[in-house]
Amino acid sequence: MEIQDAVKEIEELQKEIIEKKKQLSELRQRVPRKKVENYHFKTSTGDQTTLLDLFKDKDELIVVHNMGRSCPYCTMWADGINGVYHFIEDHTSFVLSSPDSPEVQEDFSAERKWTFPMISTKDTTFKEDLGFEKDGYYYPGVSTFSKHEDGAIYLVASAPFGPGDDFCAVWPLFDLLPAEAGSYTPKKKINEASLYQLTNNVAIGVKDYQKAVEFYRGTIGMRLVKNGEKEAQFFFNGTNFYIENNPSEKVFFELAVNDFETAKAELDAAGCIVTKEYSPKSIMVQDPYGMNFHLYESK
Repeated sequence: MEIQDAVKEIEELQKEIIEKKKQLSELRQRVPRKKVENYHFKTSTGDQTTLLDLFKDKDELIVVHNMGRSCPYCTMWADGINGVYHFIEDHTSFVLSSPDSPEVQEDFSAERKWTFPMISTKDTTFKEDLGFEKDGYYYPGVSTFSKHEDGAIYLVASAPFGPGDDFCAVWPLFDLLPAEAGSYTPKKKINEASLYQLTNNVAIGVKDYQKAVEFYRGTIGMRLVKNGEKEAQFFFNGTNFYIENNPSEKVFFELAVNDFETAKAELDAAGCIVTKEYSPKSIMVQDPYGMNFHLYESK
């Protein structure tokens, strides 16, 4: 009888939580929307953008306040969002913000295989004005915005991130296990067993460059991000493809490491050849077996 009572109480509590969430959503909609300025940012690729630009062709925008690559918890939240980003993008505009520099964001995003856009809030008051930076400390969470026809931007709602919230799927799943979920600390690397982390960047050397660009765009259906005289960037199902005007017709992958000198020494000992050096910690490598890749130290 006690077990049946507990099961019944669980069912009633679950229904109550769902109803409370509905009430919370309705209450948030009743709070007057606050007009905000059109903040200026840099994207993870170093381009200038504004809060208004981030809406693209949508009237609604979700901005995640991430604490940066140094926080494994924020990274886990972002990894989870990445898995459903294609659904989010279909419904509304979305961007992840962090105080990291664009260079750090670009490297870390590739290492984590994130497909959503990122902006750097470095040297802005954006996080502070929205309550996600206090006394020099950053706090994780999310804010939503709406855009009016006259270009005015309004803050709709905000919510904090933290263990047990509705924004990271692992916590409610862990709550169904015997052990307490609070004892778990996320890892910072996807592959802890290796020095090397495969990014989502792939470069392809092609002949007949302009025809190749049109083929990948028109026939294969890749989304053209940037089109230069010697290199075009495409995005396709979560992978960045860099099509280079290079008749070698080689395919280059990309590996990120935290300890560049150790990795380079290991590769030298294995017979790998450095084919190009961009900087002391960024090189192109050819292994003895047919793979070519860019190796760099992740900041």
